Amino acid sequence: MALLITDECINCDVCEPECPNGAISQGEEIYEINPDKCTECVGHYDTAQCVEVCPIDCIIPHPGIRESRDELMRKYERLAAQS
Repeated sequence: MALLITDECINCDVCEPECPNGAISQGEEIYEINPDKCTECVGHYDTAQCVEVCPIDCIIPHPGIRESRDELMRKYERLAAQS
């Protein structure tokens, strides 16, 4: 599944540079995660780096997008082939 930044985000800027897929960007009010690019860091790290650095724990599994680890790995492989 992709991750989601909740409206509790304080715009601290620490998550965006941690994303190896470039899935995080500044939205109109808070940071946002592009679910088409989010692999929860599968293929790069053992844990989602944005979740690790978020000081207020406002990054959660996206409730509307469920993906298995295998699906996330295939997404990672597709994204890696595009770059």
